[in-house]
Amino acid sequence: MSRVIGYAPGAYDLFHIGHLNLLRHAAEQCDHLVAGVVSDEMLLLTKGRAPVIPLAERMEIVRGLRVVDQVHAEVVPDKIDTWREVGFDVIFKGDDWRGTEKGDRLERDFAEVGVEVRYFPYTVHTSSTALRRALAAMEAGAVPRPRTQRTAGLAGEGRR
Repeated sequence: MSRVIGYAPGAYDLFHIGHLNLLRHAAEQCDHLVAGVVSDEMLLLTKGRAPVIPLAERMEIVRGLRVVDQVHAEVVPDKIDTWREVGFDVIFKGDDWRGTEKGDRLERDFAEVGVEVRYFPYTVHTSSTALRRALAAMEAGAVPRPRTQRTAGLAGEGRR
């Protein structure tokens, strides 16, 4: 039986439980998991915004997860080009891609080279976009900052 190499691309910006869920599920379905961390430049090109966390730091965060065997900086916009560089058998995406134009294109392109596309449930209640909005609202003063032991101590309250 041959070893199955899986590829899980993502921005992994403002790393959250949805990212961890995707990587855990992916690791269960392959023998070697490569996490593709999309570069700052590619995020700007494809999503129209730069990440909050720079590429080197996002790669280090993902590299620190025991479910990830290898980390790859994704610096090209075409996933087929990434496949040529990495050589994976299956690509993992959140099911928010299923049935979309980009998901259909991904499936079509990878079917031509024998790569399977597998979808995992998208974590609806958490996303980097939602976190980014919450942070912006907090910065604008629209949402009170949560009180933690550390921030309470900084405000002169808490244990002394």
